[in-house]
Amino acid sequence: MYKYEGLVVHQSHDDEGIIEIVDKEGVRALHFGSHARQSSMLLMEPDRLHSLYARAMMAGLLFHDTPNEILMIGLGGGTIAKFMLRQFADCRLKVVEFRSSVLKVARSHFGLPFDPRLKIKIGCGAQHVRQASQVQSEQHDLIVIDAYDHDGMAPEVSSETFFDNCRTLLTKNGLLVINLWGTDKDMFQQVAWNLGRVFERRMLFLPVRNRGNVIGFAFGENMAKPGIKQLIDKAKRLEQMYQLEFPIYLLDLKRHNPNVFNRIIKS
Repeated sequence: MYKYEGLVVHQSHDDEGIIEIVDKEGVRALHFGSHARQSSMLLMEPDRLHSLYARAMMAGLLFHDTPNEILMIGLGGGTIAKFMLRQFADCRLKVVEFRSSVLKVARSHFGLPFDPRLKIKIGCGAQHVRQASQVQSEQHDLIVIDAYDHDGMAPEVSSETFFDNCRTLLTKNGLLVINLWGTDKDMFQQVAWNLGRVFERRMLFLPVRNRGNVIGFAFGENMAKPGIKQLIDKAKRLEQMYQLEFPIYLLDLKRHNPNVFNRIIKS
């Protein structure tokens, strides 16, 4: 069967709806009943980050390049989780995914490994951070939020209360990274407002070129301020290490955040 201009290699249903995996021109993609890709993977290079938005989320490495305790809200095909496990040997990764069916296809069709450093919890991400923040603080130095369903971003993981709980779990020098859908103007503005209130405007936004995604970065209160020359040199070095477009990310971060860039970067 063909759908979304590609070959459907898996189709299933759960209580949340349809799950489809489609191969097209050497790329495998996860769909939730719509044309929008939830994750994508190169079949010949399954460990390489393919999706433009997932690649852009790694721009956070410009500011925090050795994550150790990572919390991810939303698994998708598990491509970001695979990247973290492969690139950071000492990291420990906890993922909260709402749908057990998504975990199954991440294992079966996207090569998500069984790894002792990876713990996966099936449940609501907002509920997890609420409960965890009541008993502990400063547990994670990197929090990655990529929580979407067929209707868009889940509202439970975009509220001020949710981000306040995330801030409690984030170390003082930690980083929160969130994938937003920039074309949903109302949702984007609400999330930006909530993030700004909780993190006292210590944030940057990175529009993903040729896509509707915007990646948000929110910084812990004690995050070290790098200098611009230091960042330029680091971007070149990271580009060589990971084959990702860090110099472009840095250029776009400066271009799209003219009023707040110097709050994060030393002039």
